[in-house]
Amino acid sequence: MNRAVYSALALIVCFGATAGLFFQLGARFIAAVQVIVYAGAIMVLFLFVIMLLDPESEVFLPSRLKKVPGFALAFAVLFTLILFQAADRWTAAQVLTGPIAVTEGPSWPGGEIETLAHSLFRDYLLPFEVTSILILVAVLGAVVLTRQHHEKE
Repeated sequence: MNRAVYSALALIVCFGATAGLFFQLGARFIAAVQVIVYAGAIMVLFLFVIMLLDPESEVFLPSRLKKVPGFALAFAVLFTLILFQAADRWTAAQVLTGPIAVTEGPSWPGGEIETLAHSLFRDYLLPFEVTSILILVAVLGAVVLTRQHHEKE
């Protein structure tokens, strides 16, 4: 179980580094959301799931080793396709020496948040509501599973 918990803690560090990148790019609100939502709430959920599943009880089956070559082949094909796509659009020289597009941040305080809210609640209202319902169903499912687990004991 320690390896799973350490992996989750390492993922928190990765989320923090991503938030740092957002902060350096001038997206301070997105950096704060990254820390609060991902490094905070989502990782607490991951840790609860790790503790609930008890990874030490799972036995490694040799039959799982048969799937590794298939996954490796699929990964190699996908990686090759991505490389061909990237090579088709840009050459290495263009990527390394080409001009870098720098855009200015919002010209007024809170402009980034206002623009995000306007886009989220106007253009993407349906996906936002569907996501809200999915999160509600996930929370209710976790409560039901926890109650069933306690009733069996």
